[in-house]
Amino acid sequence: MFDHAYGSYMKYAYPADELMPLSCRGRVRDQEPTRGDIDDSLGKFSLTLIDTLDTLVVLNKLDEFEDAVRKTVKDVRLDNDVVVSVFETNIRVLGGLLGGHVMADLLRQRGRRMQWYRDELLHMATELGQRLLPAFNTTSGLPYPKVNLRYGVLNPLSRTGNESSTCTACAGTMILEFAALTFNWMEQLVVIIILYVCPVITESGVGAGIDSYYEYLMKAYILLGDNVFLERFNIHYSAIMKYISQPPLLLNVHMHNPTVSVRSWMDSLQAFFPGLQVLRGDLKPAIETHEMLYQVTKQHKFLPEAFTTEFRVHWGQHLLRPEFAESTYYLYKATGDPYYLRVGQSIVEKLNSYARVPCGFAAVEDVRTGTHEDRMDSFFLAEMFKYLYLLFTEKSQLPIDIDKYIFTTEAHLLPVSLSITQPPHVSPEEDLFTHSCPSTETLFPNNPSFAKTIRDGYKYLTGVGRAFQTFPVRCVHASDPPVRLHANVIAIHHKGVYRVKLVAELSTTPEEEVVPHVVQLISPPFLGRTVLVAGPAKFGMDLTKQEHGVKGSIVKASPFTACGPIDNPEQILGRIALALRGDCMFAVKARWLQAAGAIGIIFMDHREGSNSEETPLFQMVGDGDSNEDITLPLVFLFSREGSVLTAALEEHKNVDVLLLPKKKQLGQARDSLDLYSSQHSIQQSLSILDCLRPFPSAGSVSYVPICNLPAPPAIIIPHHKCGRVI
Repeated sequence: MFDHAYGSYMKYAYPADELMPLSCRGRVRDQEPTRGDIDDSLGKFSLTLIDTLDTLVVLNKLDEFEDAVRKTVKDVRLDNDVVVSVFETNIRVLGGLLGGHVMADLLRQRGRRMQWYRDELLHMATELGQRLLPAFNTTSGLPYPKVNLRYGVLNPLSRTGNESSTCTACAGTMILEFAALTFNWMEQLVVIIILYVCPVITESGVGAGIDSYYEYLMKAYILLGDNVFLERFNIHYSAIMKYISQPPLLLNVHMHNPTVSVRSWMDSLQAFFPGLQVLRGDLKPAIETHEMLYQVTKQHKFLPEAFTTEFRVHWGQHLLRPEFAESTYYLYKATGDPYYLRVGQSIVEKLNSYARVPCGFAAVEDVRTGTHEDRMDSFFLAEMFKYLYLLFTEKSQLPIDIDKYIFTTEAHLLPVSLSITQPPHVSPEEDLFTHSCPSTETLFPNNPSFAKTIRDGYKYLTGVGRAFQTFPVRCVHASDPPVRLHANVIAIHHKGVYRVKLVAELSTTPEEEVVPHVVQLISPPFLGRTVLVAGPAKFGMDLTKQEHGVKGSIVKASPFTACGPIDNPEQILGRIALALRGDCMFAVKARWLQAAGAIGIIFMDHREGSNSEETPLFQMVGDGDSNEDITLPLVFLFSREGSVLTAALEEHKNVDVLLLPKKKQLGQARDSLDLYSSQHSIQQSLSILDCLRPFPSAGSVSYVPICNLPAPPAIIIPHHKCGRVI
């Protein structure tokens, strides 16, 4: 599998940053349509090659490794005039160069390979670190989110923008790669986050935006041996286990109000957390959460990018993320339970069955439909294959002693021998878990059944085989620090105690109803007879509360994906914009088009041939943050319906439409009247409605004309289950 993925990158994409596995070509910054912030990982520095260096050694591909190092030294430049993410560049490129150097130096010392190597990768890592340092020139000491590799941040040529907020993980995932930085920077981080970050985001969890901050506190202690990192981690971990962890769920909480829910969904990046709990020595909750995640993968083939607390799809993407495989590896090493080998086998089989394509492996655009996305992120090679290979391989078969290394968040290998401080001695009275990683020999001697007894309580979690499961009651005292719980938590105040009960009625809970909407073409020659079924949005204007919907002329956005500044705002102003799905989130597109003056948006699916007859309607969701700033009405058309709209626009230039719920579309008469008039226009139908007056008679309602009408062949006016012909 690795040969297929890496070989495809080298054949079709190198020296580009990433492989486009459906197009069989490389993704080069500024040569492909922009994907917004996603592209900030790309710096024109052969990202995938660098990110894969130490994976080549782990998989014992030493000839390929030496060739890759030569290519990196010869071809890669780090002074490109390009704006990149400080966080992504640190973990992928700086970490990749360091991991590559560690492996190259090890092979050189063995005397059989890499004798030509003179620390070139280390020198490149030093150069890159210096190019990232301008991002740290801030009042708080936390880095700016973006930096120009050539011009830094403050230079007028940098083009880094005015964005100054950064996520906790983005600021807190530097210490392993920047171990030479002063310790004071990390020590101040938590206080700085409270002062500078909390006014922006008041929720906390263990997933996207904060995940690797926790990871790096623990691993900084392991790597550097300084107790302050462990103390800081333990403070956070205690709070996580008290409030966020509701086994097997990990629920985002509010920092100030424990009774108000933040989200009704979890993101897939949380899948790393069981692995971190293994490092902490806390096996039981790690097993519980991992089993929940495994059940979700069995239901949806992969972990969706986000899924609800009822384990339904929230965001359907699967980007070939490795976090679930990472936790599977850690749990197998800690328990020796062959069950986790079978979990790994299922990951392998699903990747080969549903993600493998002729030119590599492609991300899954929607786990519900199995459609692919033209991307294979570098972390797939850096992490996924490394963890899977280590899961199935005996230590004696590896070219390195894996126990002498610690994984960065991108799974790059740094030797524990870098530590300049020895961990303190632990007295027998102290908690073993507080100061050590778990030992299979001392904790779970030859007892893989330990994990099974915990897993068995969650084997029917997603509703397969059992209809109902009740989780234990949990009490949160009113004197506890304030937190925020999810909507699926029922909180009852009683004598200073919140009794919190998690109830999952899984197979009996109905899916959230999607109210069908329509795009109705009302200008000549359509006159309301062309009606396209559309999906609604969970944010923006609620069309079900608009009596007459929203009417306007449609115009194509430019760029069509609307993932950046709009090029035709003068045409968009006061009209309903038509935009293509993909490359960025719906909320991002909506903000750009709203800023350009649109009065509504119709999103069109970019998957050719999709249609509302074969694919269930869904509700578009926001980007996880507050979407209250988006006030436009938003609807979604599948490809086949969208092509009707674009064809009409190309032929007639000016096309007026109505956006409204299907039950309110024009031509559906009041009181469930079905005006059967195939030969008459919508205006005539409306005239007929205005000319009919209900006339009550014994037990029924008749309709009598009160003005002269154009004579249709017949008008069928049903009432309940009966029909009368006027």
